Amino acid sequence: MLPKINQILHIQINSIDEDESMQEYKARISDMTEEYIEIEVPMNERTGRLKRLFQGDELSIYFLTEGGMKNFFMSTVLGIRDNEFRTVLIRRPAPEAITKIQRRSFLRVPAELDIAASLGEQMRFTGVTDDVSGGGTSFLCEGNIPVKAGDTLSCWLLLGSRNGKPEHIPFKGEIVRIKALETGKQQVMLQFSEISDKDRQKVIRFCFERQLEIRKN
Repeated sequence: MLPKINQILHIQINSIDEDESMQEYKARISDMTEEYIEIEVPMNERTGRLKRLFQGDELSIYFLTEGGMKNFFMSTVLGIRDNEFRTVLIRRPAPEAITKIQRRSFLRVPAELDIAASLGEQMRFTGVTDDVSGGGTSFLCEGNIPVKAGDTLSCWLLLGSRNGKPEHIPFKGEIVRIKALETGKQQVMLQFSEISDKDRQKVIRFCFERQLEIRKN
């Protein structure tokens, strides 16, 4: 489903500047053609300030539909139009490039990321994730590590990004389930119990970008 004229888009700019990339803006759609979507100049949702965009800027965008469905897509600024009011032209996505996510759920994607974990002061170990989402992750580690469901781990996740800059995401996670594997390893399933909103947004953005990569392959 494509967005419609007068619908609000929620926008983040893909920037190497960490603070800039975490800002969220909103803009109303004023027109749409087969090639582009025309939007008003985006406004920062927190400060109310307008954001100047430039041709070539890459954007992460979502819009809401009935039932609280978030519809994500990537786009690029095609140009700026100066008429009576300044507007921005962005590339219109193909319908199949839009990812739908329930507002209260998180997109889970397969990903092999390094993770370090500790239980208390004495036990520290490392593992590799097999999937990740904005709500938690599961990872593989050695089967002789004495952890159990209900334990809370302090973790650091090494998160890749499109700009090539790795991110260290600290969080605390509660073990939901453990599964012993025939390889001698164990799969540990965690849900985030303590994570900053800023870091959770980084994980969500990674999942969205990873989903797009999978679709291309």
